Amino acid sequence: MRRVIALVPVALFLVLAAYFFVVLQPGYDPHALPSAMIDKEAPAFDLPGLRDGKALARDTLRGQPAVINFFASWCVPCRQEHPLLMRLAATGKVAVYGIAYKDKPEDSTRLLDQMGDPYRAIGIDRLGRTGLDFGVYGVPETYVLDAAGHIRKRFVGPLTPADIEKELLPLLRTLGGS
Repeated sequence: MRRVIALVPVALFLVLAAYFFVVLQPGYDPHALPSAMIDKEAPAFDLPGLRDGKALARDTLRGQPAVINFFASWCVPCRQEHPLLMRLAATGKVAVYGIAYKDKPEDSTRLLDQMGDPYRAIGIDRLGRTGLDFGVYGVPETYVLDAAGHIRKRFVGPLTPADIEKELLPLLRTLGGS
């Protein structure tokens, strides 16, 4: 019995050592969530449009790199990242599309009327099925697609200026965007 008790601190030490070995590695990002969708074709979707009857479908995004942003009016972090999306869209360097995730169309419309509309088109994912197909954990989430419609990057949570400058824009340049 004494041997078992003596091994408990050793076992705890080994567990802590393994944990610190992982988290102290260069490039470790505790906020990164893995996605099985990276480098795979984006899931097929054909969503009704939020404005002017402009539907949003995966196949209409082909031919140029695109950014798809899942958002909702009830999402506070979505409101925080919104000015960044407005600036990104204003640059004209990338096509930014929105998917209103589990939101009432009138609430999404009100949000965009108040804060501005950075999206070329907006699809309504009222039940969250398209989000589920993409692997969305929650909003906001942003996906970068290449011209062939493959997912190249996923940003979980609100975009930051550093995300845009250090990751998103350089990726778009390598994908053939402006």
